[in-house]
Amino acid sequence: MTQTTPENILVTGGGGFLGKAIVKRLIKKGCRVTSFSRKSYPELDRLQVNQIKGDLCNSKAVEKACRGMGLVFHVAALPGVWGKYSDYYDTNVTGTENVIAACLKNKVSRLIHTSSPSVVFNGKDMKGVDESVPHAARHTTHYPKTKALAEKAVLAAASGDLKVIILRPHLIWGPGDNHLVPRILDRADRLRIVGNGKNIVDTIYIDNAALAHILAAEKLVCNPDLSGRVYFISQDEPIFLWEMVNSILAAGGKKPITRKVPFRIAWIAGALLEFFYKTFKINGEPMMTRFVANELTTSHWFDISAAKQDLDYVPEISTARGLERLEAWLRVHASKE
Repeated sequence: MTQTTPENILVTGGGGFLGKAIVKRLIKKGCRVTSFSRKSYPELDRLQVNQIKGDLCNSKAVEKACRGMGLVFHVAALPGVWGKYSDYYDTNVTGTENVIAACLKNKVSRLIHTSSPSVVFNGKDMKGVDESVPHAARHTTHYPKTKALAEKAVLAAASGDLKVIILRPHLIWGPGDNHLVPRILDRADRLRIVGNGKNIVDTIYIDNAALAHILAAEKLVCNPDLSGRVYFISQDEPIFLWEMVNSILAAGGKKPITRKVPFRIAWIAGALLEFFYKTFKINGEPMMTRFVANELTTSHWFDISAAKQDLDYVPEISTARGLERLEAWLRVHASKE
């Protein structure tokens, strides 16, 4: 970080996929980093990161973790497309409100909040939209709904004492991914192209996502007027969704998907599965939901001009290079199992 950057930095969810990538960059810059997560991570111990175990829903624990901090990266969240609304609300909304309150009480000067482009997704194509597009009027799953509420809370907290920036990374992937890549590889034999397969999406490689967070924190020092801004961040290389899925499958040594299923059939199947899972309280996550059917068949890529201009964000790792790194990591990872 720059010389004016506070020495003490807190990363919520520092042991997670994105949180860990941010932590590693901060360590390389000589920052003193603390991670706040529900459990401890041996890799963070090896990096000499101070780890605090706690729950975002515990306001006192969050307040204590923020003491002495000058900068907070609020990365922790409950992702996914299925589960209880109360669980999503507790983590994504109440947890964020607790982080905000702790920052204000402890006079933390800057807060970088990780959100998601799903907060604006309305089930239709979104091609090259920018940050002026409003939150969706209705969300069909709990994650984007609660992340939208969290965004509103963060923006409302932006003030002279607390400077905030919200980042919306889309489909983060890369070595160490414990969400998107494993889901694709685990379902390789059952996956089908939904719709015509021509929908284009944004993604972002893990290192680029971490870079954007560091840049946002640095830019708030030299340009406090950026406080209250929201930015889409991506590879700046929109790609056919199913081409990206097949590239990830290839990196994992799997065969490409060629079989298709019409959108309407997938959507109806999702609606029926949601009904049965809710009615009969079935454990686990349905293979398909209405939200997933919409996501898999629509284009959603974003204009990141604002991030380029205000944050000087330029992706360091191309999609092609990222896939090479992912393949190498998966090869090593598979050999250890």
